[in-house]
Amino acid sequence: MNVLEVAADADATGPVCDACLGRLLADRSFGLTNAERGRSLRVSLALERDEEFEPTPTESCWVCEGHCADFDEWASRAAEAVEDVEFATYNVGTRPSPLVEENEILLREECGLDEDAGELFKSEFNREVGKRIGRKTDSEVSFDRPDVQFTIDLAEDDLATKINSTFVYGRYRKLERDIPQTEWPCRECHGSGRQGREPCEYCDGTGYLYEDSVEELTAPVVEDVMDGTEAVFHGAGREDVDARMLGTGRPFVIEVEEPRRRRVDTDRLEADINAFAEGRVEVEGLRLATHEMVERVKGHDASKEYRAQVQFDDDVSEAELQAAVEELEGATVEQYTPSRVDHRRASMTREREVYSIEAELKDERHAVVDIHGEGGLYIKELISSDEGRTEPSLAGLLGVDAGVTALDVLAVEGEAEPFEQAEYFRD
Repeated sequence: MNVLEVAADADATGPVCDACLGRLLADRSFGLTNAERGRSLRVSLALERDEEFEPTPTESCWVCEGHCADFDEWASRAAEAVEDVEFATYNVGTRPSPLVEENEILLREECGLDEDAGELFKSEFNREVGKRIGRKTDSEVSFDRPDVQFTIDLAEDDLATKINSTFVYGRYRKLERDIPQTEWPCRECHGSGRQGREPCEYCDGTGYLYEDSVEELTAPVVEDVMDGTEAVFHGAGREDVDARMLGTGRPFVIEVEEPRRRRVDTDRLEADINAFAEGRVEVEGLRLATHEMVERVKGHDASKEYRAQVQFDDDVSEAELQAAVEELEGATVEQYTPSRVDHRRASMTREREVYSIEAELKDERHAVVDIHGEGGLYIKELISSDEGRTEPSLAGLLGVDAGVTALDVLAVEGEAEPFEQAEYFRD
């Protein structure tokens, strides 16, 4: 069947607008809009019949019910919905009414075409409205993860707008002990701050076991600067609450939900966070990132360097200490889930490698131990043995009870690379 026969069959079904006619044959020519294609077919058909050309008003089309005349209106509604939102990419989705979808099928049947011939109505609607939104907002369409997602419901005459999260990547140092990485709700009152009608005695009515966290000292600043509704902290693992995070710092991503600002000065943001944290936490290397960085950071199984202050229950000689350290150097350690975390970790035995270890005896009862270990190595248990749950251990090799009195993380090796910066911030 040639294109003019299709056009004649379509015209015979009743008033069909140029866009709906052109859409039937969208896969047979390129470089034209469906409306232009349909109009050209009608002109050609009129010439072949030696008839005067008469355009079909879009509003009277029985297929799209006049919706193909509304591209500009929907684009204006979309632009108005995000006029105070900063974004660079967008996408459009359309939910046609069931009647329009049925009409499309009927028209193809009447014209003797396969049900997947040409282009679907919703595809054209997405594209035509999308082009207009791009021109009105100076933004680009994205089919991956756009900054803004518009969903048009034609049956309900409704426009839904979803502002996707934006992301800030960096590294943090925790310079004080007893600060958790994220908020730590009280286990007794489950974060409510109350036990019955009385304030919770366990957390003094605060709902939290610790006054501050790395999250609370960083994320609110980012949320405020980007004018979002909420900020979520994602870390590349976490150190113990009583351990400091020093040296090169730990990678993290802060996700800001529904941001109204995206183009921010990360150097200034870095300074704002550090001023807000007042020396308790520091951040550096802030960069604007894409959502893929969350999974990269959370899956970043890096090796780590530690410094542990160790106390022994009995006297230890320099020779004994160095002999034990030599045994641990390069050892593969078997660690059953430590007793201090077995309420929140699966009970299992994990094998982790000690890459290097050095120790300096300060006196017969105290030493400083530097350890470079595989990600997931429990350092406190490597020292204490955790009642035999970790083998080998420093305490086990010495035959003396030992414990960590202070622990610092000196380095989390490697970047969560390859780093991907947000598309619209590239030069």
